[in-house]
Amino acid sequence: MNCYDFDQTVFFPDSSYLFVVYCLRHYPRSVLRALPGACFAGALKLLSLCETRVLKEKLFSFLPYLDDIDRIVEEFWAENFEKGISEWYLLEKRDDDVIISASPDFLLRPAAEKLGVRLIATRMDRHTGRILGNNCHDYEKVTRFYREYPGEHVDAFYSDSITDFPMARLAERAYLILERGVMRPWPEWKGGRKWA
Repeated sequence: MNCYDFDQTVFFPDSSYLFVVYCLRHYPRSVLRALPGACFAGALKLLSLCETRVLKEKLFSFLPYLDDIDRIVEEFWAENFEKGISEWYLLEKRDDDVIISASPDFLLRPAAEKLGVRLIATRMDRHTGRILGNNCHDYEKVTRFYREYPGEHVDAFYSDSITDFPMARLAERAYLILERGVMRPWPEWKGGRKWA
């Protein structure tokens, strides 16, 4: 089994960012209602005064103002799926792949289904923008992986972010994605595993 981060790894650029921009273009009044709170949370995050979870909830706090979120997500992927999914991933893809991402599950589920792979992502109420449980990031990815697939072996892990080192440590091989199709072995860390 291979595991992949989604944004900036399988999909370029970042799906959450692109979705917010898409909604701003198509539903500006809804997004603009939530923008001040998101900007304030962003400033607090830059000063390390709020958690990523708070910022993410503020960023998606425009969801209650949308009429049919499922239709909007489908339209978003109809516009962005083919141009965003990396060719290198499509060449490597296997049926038992798992995408494990901090992005909201309601947003990534249609893309994972279209790819025919399994998904672990941040559980978010698509009607309120509230995170249900923990943000699927760092060690939470490992916790969620073991909960979903107890005893499974990870052959390879791919991510653009060094903060995904807890998942990288589970894998026989791990790769850091530098840009589309450009990767290098995961960097060595003290007391950790070295990949050739």
